[in-house]
Amino acid sequence: MADFERKYRTLFISDLHLGLGACQADLFLDFFKTVEADKIYLVGDIIDFWRIRRRPQWYQSHNDVIQKLLRRVRKGTEMIYVPGNHDEILRAYCKMEIGGIKLKRNDVHETADGRKILVIHGDEFDIVVKHARWLALLGDWAYNFALWANTHFNWVRRRAGLEYWSLSAYLKQRVKKAVNFIGEFENALITEAENREVDGVICGHIHQVAMKQIGDVLYLNTGDWVESCTAIGETMDGKFEIIRWVNGNAIIEPEDQKLIVDRPMNIEDAA
Repeated sequence: MADFERKYRTLFISDLHLGLGACQADLFLDFFKTVEADKIYLVGDIIDFWRIRRRPQWYQSHNDVIQKLLRRVRKGTEMIYVPGNHDEILRAYCKMEIGGIKLKRNDVHETADGRKILVIHGDEFDIVVKHARWLALLGDWAYNFALWANTHFNWVRRRAGLEYWSLSAYLKQRVKKAVNFIGEFENALITEAENREVDGVICGHIHQVAMKQIGDVLYLNTGDWVESCTAIGETMDGKFEIIRWVNGNAIIEPEDQKLIVDRPMNIEDAA
């Protein structure tokens, strides 16, 4: 594997949002060239059908992402697609195989060291998506507006010689309701993992990369490829890593650096 900088047993990717203008497809392609994995999980919102139905922004780089994923399958990589809410149209085809990619509503992955990890997009535990779809669509519009504003804001920063800074990510971290939502979302996933008697859960959906030991359950969120440009990798010995793609380089955060949190989470402290 001399062409690859890192070889993983399993790679977890979510929230590319192909079809959205803010999708960092070029950065994902640069990252994808540097990693290899025996198995790849696509943990939902890979294709943004919400955006495609309204005003698609589909570029050649988005085609290239699909082609590169399919090429890995042809070369023998096992690939499992767990659709999310933005690509929920594909949930009708779960338990089927398309182009060598297995579609599943969720899955239980066993690590090299024997741990069982629930793999799920996570929108099922987002009460807004589940019970108030119109509000979710409104929130999606507001998020896209923040990304649009972010693009223009960073154009000015680049002209001034300043580094990229994410306005939308800043707002999510500072707005108390957003912080509370993230904490409640994490707790809901932890409860689901406990109910299923698994050792951990890997999800996406909220675009907030994380690796936390919450009580007896390991919580991992893959982040996204709109703002954070992150993924989760399982090493050959069964340990997890957060992979951040920054300025053409992978910054690795190993599992032994994970945050340890007791249940219930103290949301006020998280803010």
